[in-house]
Amino acid sequence: MNILFTASEAVPYSASGGLADVIGSLPEAISRKGHKCSVVIPLYSTIDKKIRSEMTFIKSITVDVSWRKQYCGIFKHTAGNVDYYFIDNEYYFNREGLYGFYDDCERFVFFDYAVLAMLKHIDFKPDIIHCHDWQTALIPVYHSIFCKHKPEFENIKTIFTVHNIEYQGRYGREVLGDVMGIPEHYVDILEYDGYINMMKGAFETADYITTVSPSYAWEISDPWYSHGLDRIITGRHEHLRGILNGIDYDLYNPETDNLLAENFSAGNISGKEICKKMLLAEQGLSEDNSPVIAIITRFVNHKGIDLIRCVFEEMVDMGIKFVILGSGIKIYEDVFREMSARYPDRVSVTLGFRPELARKIYAGADMFLMPSRSEPCGLAQMIAMRYGTIPIVRETGGLRDSVRDDGNKDGNGFTFMSYNANDMLDAVKRAVISYEDKKTWSELIGRAMKSDYSWNKSADLYINLYNELV
Repeated sequence: MNILFTASEAVPYSASGGLADVIGSLPEAISRKGHKCSVVIPLYSTIDKKIRSEMTFIKSITVDVSWRKQYCGIFKHTAGNVDYYFIDNEYYFNREGLYGFYDDCERFVFFDYAVLAMLKHIDFKPDIIHCHDWQTALIPVYHSIFCKHKPEFENIKTIFTVHNIEYQGRYGREVLGDVMGIPEHYVDILEYDGYINMMKGAFETADYITTVSPSYAWEISDPWYSHGLDRIITGRHEHLRGILNGIDYDLYNPETDNLLAENFSAGNISGKEICKKMLLAEQGLSEDNSPVIAIITRFVNHKGIDLIRCVFEEMVDMGIKFVILGSGIKIYEDVFREMSARYPDRVSVTLGFRPELARKIYAGADMFLMPSRSEPCGLAQMIAMRYGTIPIVRETGGLRDSVRDDGNKDGNGFTFMSYNANDMLDAVKRAVISYEDKKTWSELIGRAMKSDYSWNKSADLYINLYNELV
């Protein structure tokens, strides 16, 4: 089969979150199983100049964006077994950053038009177009309205994957004709609760809808999680699947990671203690036998930062040290700054995101705290386990699907169910008790590191879904 992945970002070209990791690794995993995968993303100005110099220019075309006629350049770059195509338009994509602009709707309308227009000009005809998140949600819509009955498109199927249902591409009704170029008689496909909703349009027109974990697939049918789209999701539940994301086991490998002070494996974890000592020294924390909890996240409400804030001092009083990396809402940044100032030998805070430091934290910490209110999949808990750092998570979305509580000494982490600070604190206490028994803790680290969250299994599940469609 030929599968075309389309998204707004992909590692190593452009990234703002977990979506880029998925698009940078899932196509490669599927291609290793005998299928041809290509990816198309925007040609952002922030893409590394060296990579840009290696790209091949294919062609320039004109793309209609409603009444506008816009230049579109098509470029190509190969990484591993996957061809990456890039849609170029400097007006839309020559900016600092990927999102958050006043005209994001028009920018990604152009991109979605361009993806379908590009297919006539490249040496790749997909059987499946696999679209990811709201920025590509109009591709199934345009395919259904304008393309599906044309000979060159009639056998192409579309899949739409929801990475986070909170971000839907909601705009005023005026964009339907003026920006999207969609006739008024198709308004029912996109209109929802008085707005034009791009994700809703994909739900209506894609052949299949997937989410990034099995639990998230049923959670988004619940109004508490759906951000208003539960009525549409319930009507398409027979075409909804949840497939757990994976991580790149070559990139995140404690046996070969050259950023670590000492490499280690599930069979020999002695190097992890050296990584811990180095981490404490680099972060200016005192060295003793206290457990170290890592927090690597965006400081936003749905990540459970308010729970951490409620009982932070109780956890410090338990003798726990914290290494914190992230950024986000200022009030949370200020809270962590204050904690670092009050407990300079026990709390380290680095604002921003530094991938190299993140890997050192994953390797050097003992535990990883991730008490999310909602978590479609989550990759951080998988990376933590890969590096022998035990996750403490709330049972939601992909956290529920990847972390098994160690209450019976057969799990790979610690979990709690209610969105409650005291329940989270209880899970932390259980983890600390387990940590104090070195034999028990070593066995737990072994189970965590042997948990398989590579893309291998997930790739098979996607291939099965593709086979159903074609």
